[in-house]
Amino acid sequence: GLATGPRSRMSLSLGDIAVRFGCELRGDPDLEVSGIGTLDAAVDGELAFINNAAYRSQLTGTGATAVLLTAEYADDCPVAALVTGNPYLVYAQVAAELFPPTPLRPGIHRAAVVSDDATVPASCEIAAGAVVAAGVRLGERVLVGANAVVETDAQIGDDTRLLAGVVVHHRVQIGTRCIIHAGAVVGADGFGNARDGSGAWTKVPQLGRVLVGDDVEIGANTTIDRGAIGDTRIGDGVRLDNLVHIPHNLEIGEHTAIAAQSGSAGSTRIGARCMFGGHVGIADHIEIGDDIVVLGGTMVTGSLTKPGAYGGPATGAEEVATWRRNAVRFRQLDDIARRLKQLERAQRNKHAAD
Repeated sequence: GLATGPRSRMSLSLGDIAVRFGCELRGDPDLEVSGIGTLDAAVDGELAFINNAAYRSQLTGTGATAVLLTAEYADDCPVAALVTGNPYLVYAQVAAELFPPTPLRPGIHRAAVVSDDATVPASCEIAAGAVVAAGVRLGERVLVGANAVVETDAQIGDDTRLLAGVVVHHRVQIGTRCIIHAGAVVGADGFGNARDGSGAWTKVPQLGRVLVGDDVEIGANTTIDRGAIGDTRIGDGVRLDNLVHIPHNLEIGEHTAIAAQSGSAGSTRIGARCMFGGHVGIADHIEIGDDIVVLGGTMVTGSLTKPGAYGGPATGAEEVATWRRNAVRFRQLDDIARRLKQLERAQRNKHAAD
């Protein structure tokens, strides 16, 4: 049959995968894979993975050449098995090998505008319509994609990629090996306004910067505002989904991940290795510690310091176990209210009889 997933121009042997990524191989080490497929649709030459018991029924009929899985699923696998404690991680590593980023085409496109006062190494690619302003310093092998703009005195580290339409405002600093997806804006003014007695607004100048660490990925149409006076800081390894709003003076610790449509008010600190589901809202001037998980749709109105999972859509964040108990009770409120009225009526009747 036809391959169902993408096929690479290169291939990897199962023996090579096992050695390089620490897997136990149960099968022929000389078999090769050059593509990726889902358990139910993969064909010969493709690698699949299982990371969830919900897909166990698809494993026994898979047409993949090999499957990445944990030991608990290995006996059910009808093809070569690559046993690992973290199949999804190894899948990501193998897929990155098979499908590396598109190679750069070093040089400055004739339709780009690059200031004579910018530092642009010969290893960089500046695509059509891109603008690189005065005082900008690009590292080696930087991509400035089509119609992307890098404003005055911004700095971009080695091997970072600014994809189409990205705007990096003045004095922003971005680290090495970052990926900033189409339409993202880094360093726009924060939402700072002072009100006078008549109710009219006066804009508060936003004088800080945005400092982005190494190995950060910023999703499409995400916005990161510059600091009002100090800096907005994004730690190493942070992952921001599409349509995330990062306000002025927010600080995010290393390896934290924030899903789409989440946003925060300003001057909040978020710790390391946190995970936020979609549509999470965060109040201003609070602190969220390390290793905290916030479920999607939750409004965080106060500081969270104890590691763990929190949820509570529209009710304020609380520990997940408490929130789940309260959610069950909420569904019972109508019945509880009816029974309470019956008890009150019976009590009144008893008093009347006495």
